[in-house]
Amino acid sequence: VQLQASGGGLVQAGGSLRLSCAASGSIFRNNVMGYYRQAPGKQRELVAKVFIDGRTNVAESVKGRFTISRHNAENTISLQMDSLKPEDTAVYYCNAKVSTAWHTPVTDYWGQGTLVTVSS
Repeated sequence: VQLQASGGGLVQAGGSLRLSCAASGSIFRNNVMGYYRQAPGKQRELVAKVFIDGRTNVAESVKGRFTISRHNAENTISLQMDSLKPEDTAVYYCNAKVSTAWHTPVTDYWGQGTLVTVSS
């Protein structure tokens, strides 16, 4: 299973960016997809995730500013980030919790990190 991430970059505070992530490979069931982020000197944290049935979990720190969406047929997700703040600066990682066959354990897969920099 491979995760191909795109988007990110440099933006001024108050601006917007969009991240996308596509999962491919031997996917039997793609249970959850989401984004985590890691700022320098900090632990990796959940930003937002979306379940196969469309339910979402969004971190309090980004609620109302970030929107995650999922396109099940394409195994892709998008993270629309609005009203960005300097504290949103981090490397953002796409994650998918995938079963590759019937009755196999769910495994975490990670995409390459995407740097998001928000200048003040």
